[in-house]
Parts: sequence; C-alpha cells; structure tokens
Amino acid sequence: MSENNKKSYDDRIDPALYSPTKKGPIGRFFAPVAGFGVTISSMFRPVVTEQYPFERVPTQPRFHGRHQLNRYADGLERCIGCELCAWACPADAIYVEAGANTPDAQYAPGERFGKVYQINYLRCILCGLCIQACPTRALTMTNDFDELVGPTRESLIFEKQDLLAPMLDGMLAAPHPMVAGTTDDDYYRDEITGPTEEQIDWVRSRRPDDPTLAKAGKGAEK
Repeated sequence: MSENNKKSYDDRIDPALYSPTKKGPIGRFFAPVAGFGVTISSMFRPVVTEQYPFERVPTQPRFHGRHQLNRYADGLERCIGCELCAWACPADAIYVEAGANTPDAQYAPGERFGKVYQINYLRCILCGLCIQACPTRALTMTNDFDELVGPTRESLIFEKQDLLAPMLDGMLAAPHPMVAGTTDDDYYRDEITGPTEEQIDWVRSRRPDDPTLAKAGKGAEK
C-alpha cells in the first residue's frame, strides 16, 4: 500500500469508534457490572433445584435409560446372539456370547440365543446405536436410570438376568419349543400371540413347579 493510500485509509477511521478505552462516564461506571449480568439476573429467579431422589421428575418418553432384553408373547427370548449390538457399540460396552438352541432347550426362535449378555455401564454412553442395530427388536432402552449407580465397579456390569424384561401375565418361561407349525420368521413378524396348549403341556411335563404355568395364557398359534 502506497503512503498516499495508507494516509487516506487512516483518515477514514475514527479512533473513537474503535478504541476500547473511549467510553463515556456511564459506560465506565457499569463496565464491571456488565460482565456479571447473567449471574446477577439469575439471583432473582426462583429456585428450580430438584429434590432427587425424594421428588422424581418424569423423564421424556424417548429418554435413553437402562437397556432391556425383550421377550415374545409366548415367553421365548428375542435375542438371537447375533452380536450386532456389540459391533455397533462405539464404547465397547457390550459383550455377547451366543449359544445353540436344542429341542430340549429352546430359548429363542431359530438356531441360536444370547447365552451370555453383558453391558458395562462404566463405559456405556447411552447413545442408542445398539438398539438401532438389533434386527429382532430384542434390545430396547427404558426410562429407568436409578440403577445406573453402584458402590462397586462390578455392580455396574449388568448380566443377562439383570437385563431381561419381566415375565408378563400369560407368558411361559423359556426354555420351551416354538409354537407348532411356525418358523422364526413368524416370530420376527410378531405373529405369535401367546403360548399354546402344547407348549404349556411341554413345560408342565418337565418343570411342573414352574411359577409361570399358573398364569400361562392360551394364545392363538398364528
């Protein structure tokens, strides 16, 4: 830039507009207070402290809380041990080990079931990518968050029995055979409405003391 152009450029700038020290007496008086504007304004607002755990505010309907392993209407488990949830987890918080279903020990439709299922809540970031990867909607997230604390590290590694959904009235505890005449596709399409007489008789002959027999329903096969 030439000396003439530089001089003309400087002449167009008013130093009073760009100098941080050029403030009026009122501006200089309130300058220290302006930095605490948010703090001072908050002092006069009502207190919104939540008295947890004595008063619990309901979470939003789509809140991502503790995981749950779901069941079908007849009581068989939805998890097929595919391990897609473990592969999708960015925090490496899920461990799955599949087991083979047998005629005498059918825990889920198809060939395999989730024999070992662990979620390490010391690592879990509750992102929900695992439930998006699940092909059978076996894994979902509930609104519960109270249990995600504990006195020891071991108590925050949830096992399969900690994650399985509770047995609803009408369900029959696994293992037991699939509904006669159906395939795993029928289960995946949620066409099973409950346990049948054959399933109930199968469990009664092998586990007569099973507590779910008393309330086991008699749903349609398909």
